[in-house]
Parts: sequence; structure tokens; C-alpha cells
Amino acid sequence: MLRMEIALFLILTLISFVYFSAEKKFSPLHKTFSILLIVMMIHLPLDGLTVYTVNHLESVPVFWNDIFHRFFIGSLVLVVYLFYQYIAILVEEETGKRRYFDFTAKIFLVIAELGVLIIPVHYAVTAKGNYSDGYHANICYVSVAFYLFLCAWLLIANWKQIDRKRKLVIGWALLIEVCISVLQAFHPTWLISSMGMELMTLSFYLTLENPELLRAELTEQKMSMLYLKSQVNPHFLYNTLDTIRIQAQLNDDKPVANLLMRLVDFFRLSVKVDRQLVALDDELELLEAYMELMCYRYPKLICDYDIDPDLGGVLVPNFILQPIVENSLLHGLKNKGYQGILLISAKRSEDHPACMELQVMDTGSGFEDGIKEKIDNLLTHYDKQAPKLEGNSIGILNVQKRIKLLCGKECGLWYTENEEGGVTAHMLLSTQMEEKE
Repeated sequence: MLRMEIALFLILTLISFVYFSAEKKFSPLHKTFSILLIVMMIHLPLDGLTVYTVNHLESVPVFWNDIFHRFFIGSLVLVVYLFYQYIAILVEEETGKRRYFDFTAKIFLVIAELGVLIIPVHYAVTAKGNYSDGYHANICYVSVAFYLFLCAWLLIANWKQIDRKRKLVIGWALLIEVCISVLQAFHPTWLISSMGMELMTLSFYLTLENPELLRAELTEQKMSMLYLKSQVNPHFLYNTLDTIRIQAQLNDDKPVANLLMRLVDFFRLSVKVDRQLVALDDELELLEAYMELMCYRYPKLICDYDIDPDLGGVLVPNFILQPIVENSLLHGLKNKGYQGILLISAKRSEDHPACMELQVMDTGSGFEDGIKEKIDNLLTHYDKQAPKLEGNSIGILNVQKRIKLLCGKECGLWYTENEEGGVTAHMLLSTQMEEKE
């Protein structure tokens, strides 16, 4: 059995090296998996150590056996607790529901760990091998059963709302651990409890946390961004150039030069596709160039800004505001003859200290019947939508996917209807992003 523990440890070491050296966004889900890997790296050597000491009771003092077993059982309880946390966070991200069992899970963890420290350790000596049994060893079985029950309940209660791939992975991982635990209970000398933990970790790593899959998703989103930038509405370009042409015919004056300059600014800024993140000030400069051209075409259109000056240097996903503003113009203010107000604001989020909220508010015609429900569904289930290369939803779908990928699952795009008419687009973005190569 000791050889198996060594093999498991070497496999986990390789996985941890690849995982921690890979580029990724440290969302709550990834942070939990990182902690899980670290605890598993501690747990496996303890498991191997107890496999040796429990089978050498005649040469290893009981005091040291007790110490090693307490640390081993304590780390095992922590591992299954972290598995629960990982699955709970994953379900929360999929469904948007709060983690109702968190307090109960933490209280149980404290009680179990206290039991590990206080309850005496007892050893069974048999012809097939030695093992720890009694109340102290039962803490392990009870903890595994308790946390697996919570995980199974989360899975069953939210079955229809969880992505098919994720619920299958969770289901298989839980089934594996149940089988290993039952075998361990009926054959206590096998000492295979860590095998189940390792297999669950491998299941999550290979299917949900694989850096190569995350890198592929990043590449896909970057390509979507490039496509989106290449699809700047040609009617906007033609109409703007036509406006400039007419103005030039009627009056050879300074406004024509200003219009041309802003159009050049817009193209110069919009073709910066080699960077995923830019400063908010740079993103607003692009938007201002776009809106000055639109306001010149439509004199009754007013654009105003309310930007927290402390946020100007914060990095945001590149080309994130213009598609949202264009949607407000085409689907809100267009129906009112482009007469109304567009307000762009940026402020720190009160509910999320490490985030800021960008808002694009218009006084347009609002949503038509049934449209808001379709948009809400599109944005909620963004990860289940096939890549779109045409249609009105390409802009907001790509924006949502890029926010989730670059800022984390807790951030995102959503819409609300204004009491006085019109629509407000909200974007929650992290203020702690860093540019990576």
C-alpha cells in the first residue's frame, strides 16, 4: 500500500506543478481547487506515513502513531470539506443560488477536527494487517458520509440548472468516492481511503480545471473579440462618411476637420486587438470618439459621463463598452428618432469591494414584450450558447463571455428597466486584473 501512496503523491505533484504554473484567473472556484491541491499534497504523505507506522506498532511508539493518525484523519476531513466547498461554489455559479449549507458544513468541520484532537486512537491488529478503528477512525467515515450527502443533495436539487458536463463530472466523482469508502469500510486493512480522494481530484482537474482547456477557451474568446471588432457596423461607417461629405460640400469649416479627426481616433483605438485588457481611460477615449460622431449625426442625442476619477487606471476588458452603447442606440434610442440621453457611469461596487460597476443608461423606448426574458436567459446561460457570428445578440453574448472569462464568474453583464423609461446595462468588473502575455 505504501507504494500506491508514493505513486499517488507523484501523480498529484505533477498535476499541481502544471496547474499552478498555468495561466488562469483566480476566481473563488479556482482558489478553492488550489487550496484543495495543497491540502492533498499534505494529506498523501501523512497517509503514507500512517500506513507504515500502523503496520509497525512494535517498533514505532504509540505516541507517534497517535500524532500521525490525528494529523492524517484531520487532513482527510479537511479534504472532503474542500470537495464540498468546490462543488457548492460550482453549483452557485451555475444557478445563482446562495450556499445555504455553508454554516452547517463549517460547524461540522470544527466539531470533527476537535474530535480528531480529543478522542483516543485505537488500533486493531490482525493477521492481514493493522489499522486504526473505534470512535476516532469513525470520524473519517462520518465526515465523508456527511459531506458526500451535502454534495449529492446540491447536485440532485439543482440537476436541471447545472451544465450537463459539470453534473456528470460531479456525479461520477461522488460515485467513485462512495465506492472507495464502502470498500474501505468492508476491508479496513486495505487502507485505500486516499485513492478515492485522488480520483475525485483527478476527475475535477481533467474535466473542469485543466489549464489546456481554459487556455483553449481563452483563445476562442480572443478570436470572438477579433471578429466582433471586425464587424463594426458598416452602416455607421458609411453614414458617418456621408455626413462628412455633405458637410464638406456645404461648408469648408473646422467641424469637418474635427469629425475626420474623431473618426481616425475611433479606428486607431478600435484596432488595438493585441491586448486583452486596457485602462478604463483608454476604453472611454474610444467610446468618446464614437459618441462624438453619433451626436454630430443626431444633434438631439445627448451623451454624458459620470466616471469615478480613481478608476481611470483600472484595467478592463478591451472593447467592452462600445458594443453595449451601440445596442442602446440601435434598440432603444433609434425608435425615438435618436432623441434622448445616454449616460455612461463608472463607480466602485458597494456589494463587491474588489469590483467596479459600469452602467450604460438610456432614455429610449425600452424592451419590447418578451425581449428582456430572452436576453436574461441568454446572459444567464452564456456558457451553453454556441458561438454566434451573426445576429443582434453577438455583441452582448461576447461581452458576457469575455467578462466571465477575464474577471471571474462572479462578475458579468445584466440589464434592468428604468422606471422613467429606457434601459440600463450593468457590468460588474474586477478592479484587480493584471495584463498577462
